Amino acid sequence: MNVKSVEKQEKSKVELVIEVSGEEFEAAIDKVYKKQRGKIAVPGFRKGHAPRKIIEGMYGSGVFYEDAINEIYPEAYSQAVKQENLDVVAWPEVEILDAGKDGFSFKAVVTVRPEVKLGEYKGLTAPKAEVTVTDEDIDNELKPYIQRDTSLVTVEREAQLGDTVVLDFEGFDNGVPFAGGKAEGHSLELGSGSFVPGFEDQLVGMKAGEEKDIDITFPEDYHADLAGKPVVFHVKINEVKEKKVPTVDDEFAKDVSEFQTLAEFKADLGKKLTERREKQAQDDYENALLEQAVENMEVEVPEAMVDYRADQMMDDYARRITSQGIPFDNYLQMMGMTKEAMREQAKEGALHQIKVELALAAIADAENIEISDEEKEAEYNRLAEQYGMKAEQVKSAVAESDLVSELRTKKAAEVVYNSGKVGEAKKDEAEGEEKPKKKAAPRKRTTKKAEAEEPKAEGEEPKTEE
Repeated sequence: MNVKSVEKQEKSKVELVIEVSGEEFEAAIDKVYKKQRGKIAVPGFRKGHAPRKIIEGMYGSGVFYEDAINEIYPEAYSQAVKQENLDVVAWPEVEILDAGKDGFSFKAVVTVRPEVKLGEYKGLTAPKAEVTVTDEDIDNELKPYIQRDTSLVTVEREAQLGDTVVLDFEGFDNGVPFAGGKAEGHSLELGSGSFVPGFEDQLVGMKAGEEKDIDITFPEDYHADLAGKPVVFHVKINEVKEKKVPTVDDEFAKDVSEFQTLAEFKADLGKKLTERREKQAQDDYENALLEQAVENMEVEVPEAMVDYRADQMMDDYARRITSQGIPFDNYLQMMGMTKEAMREQAKEGALHQIKVELALAAIADAENIEISDEEKEAEYNRLAEQYGMKAEQVKSAVAESDLVSELRTKKAAEVVYNSGKVGEAKKDEAEGEEKPKKKAAPRKRTTKKAEAEEPKAEGEEPKTEE
């Protein structure tokens, strides 16, 4: 491999002309021939035994060129980028210039990290929310525990709003059952708004064992086949259940927590809520400082860099959706979206992420931030402990360059945070109004393994007493 020329272009692009020698190209052609000869039928030879010269004589001397080029050019490109010390941030645009027995050459137009001109990033001022926690806030913190401890008990009375009924139903359109309109033993909380408007209200007052027909008109924005149509549901109530809400006292506190009294439990909930809000206030304050540093810098972000990041975000999102057992195409259909529309939406977030990263990288350079071997080792050990792995396993999974980059970014952010001051938000010079807040890009994680969060209690179904 030989880099014939390097030419800087506008908008952070660099054009490379790369040559691959005849010897390297010949080796790649021979490799391709050996891979493909078993698929090529040549009269007079058993499959896979025809000499390369015979095949080239039948199909042309360049029969293996395209595959050989695809075999070798990625490595040649990588070597050229490394040799020229280019910080490439997007896919290259590749064009084959010529190919023959003496080798081949190609042009690669690459997008490199743009130059950043930093503005003010130290001594910035941003507001910080004052944290308060009221008795009402603590009562709201109690609600999930109350909901978890709420049970359903069968009652022999007419159904009321707030009750849960177990029912059978079937829907008819002009006397004909329609698809998806039938269920048996379905549990429905009256007043939850889970069904078509008007359905739940007409079940109020019914008892277990009763049956009746319910007239319903589907909304105009409902499923195309039933939108705006009047239909009839035949329903039968099998069971009526009411919520049994626990008494919130010391005994309740003992049942749902580690505390002996309700007062102690509430005090702990208040303390934890205060800590969460203080952390959120600090995060918002730091994000506001970082946003100012980003706004103060000058940089022209290449469109190819944004496209590349948007593609990465889309791929990551698709993997997460697929990991939940939902094909991504099906998910897009359910959301009424296309890949193109979602990718376009992702571009705004991608651009902001890139700007934050560029600003922090530039600050790290400006501050001459270095990462010592001791700091690297400590970070590997921290990650190993966090994810229940051995340090050597983490080292094999996380490249040292990525680790160093993240540690430098973290230190650069601390420069902004530690030098910042709490005060009034800056006013827009033209209008005298506060600039709208932007949410800072999420801080990068070194590993892809996400930290597990305890599921919230809201929305859980109450347990049923037999």
